[in-house]
Amino acid sequence: MKAFFCPTFELPLPEGHAFPMAKYRRLYERVREHGEAWGVTLHEPVSASDEALRRVHCPEYIERVRRGTLSPQEQRRIGFPWSEAMAKRARRTVGGTIAALEAALRGDGIAVNLAGGTHHAAFDRGGGYCIFNDAVVAARHVQAEGLARRLLIVDLDVHHGNGTAELVAGDDSLFAFSMHDAKNYPAIKPASDLDVPLPPGTDDARYLDRLAAHLPRAIEAANPDAVIYLAGADPFVGDRLGQLALTKAGLAQRDRAVFEACRRHGLPLSVAMAGGYAPDVDDIVDIHSTTVALAAKACQSRGTEPGREAGGWARSA
Repeated sequence: MKAFFCPTFELPLPEGHAFPMAKYRRLYERVREHGEAWGVTLHEPVSASDEALRRVHCPEYIERVRRGTLSPQEQRRIGFPWSEAMAKRARRTVGGTIAALEAALRGDGIAVNLAGGTHHAAFDRGGGYCIFNDAVVAARHVQAEGLARRLLIVDLDVHHGNGTAELVAGDDSLFAFSMHDAKNYPAIKPASDLDVPLPPGTDDARYLDRLAAHLPRAIEAANPDAVIYLAGADPFVGDRLGQLALTKAGLAQRDRAVFEACRRHGLPLSVAMAGGYAPDVDDIVDIHSTTVALAAKACQSRGTEPGREAGGWARSA
């Protein structure tokens, strides 16, 4: 299975900044250490092009990010101070999800971006540590390339994907499914195609029960050619920016449920890491690396079943 990473995923930030940027490098090191055993190969993505970004985002906003002319208010909303490194990182992060989705659709079945999940970014603004919306840009890219017509975004970050909901509203070719903490950021949550708000304190059993009930609904309604999965680590109990109470075992079972549902339906799958803000960065890395390992295991099983195409996942009838 291909996993995409670039050193620019780790953005230098001012001392004391709240975002746990070190998680990207440490996740890469964990995957590099175990990749051969897991069956994962590491690849560096290219940056998202202007053409790809403009399918989703306002050209003037793209230029403000590029040139460093974001207003102080825009920078506060995003949560990162502007720098040339920030602008480059934003494009490369989107490039990772584009590359992973392309790889999945071109025959790999599953591929992973070791960053991404920037679901708070909307047409002309960023927010919540998100600058460009990698999932929607990747979806529009593969549509433009003729690789897929309909896509399902499965957003299991603890926060509602408000930017994604805005960007896909009214478009039957993109379906957004968000299962999130009902009382958390953002304050205004525009309707996704399927929203499942959860009460604070939701534990493994309740979460997995809700996922089992609603994920099949999302797949049926979306009728997708492929899935983009935002595998947030922030539903973890004790996460600084989350209020749910999933254990590491529960999060692993969540991932297995998504991978198994995609396997049953023959759906190519791109995975992005999304949020994670546990006080101990090792907990974040444990959760994300387990997602990668489970994705690799699911990828290896795709060619072992009768009726599957050798090069990828055939759609079920």
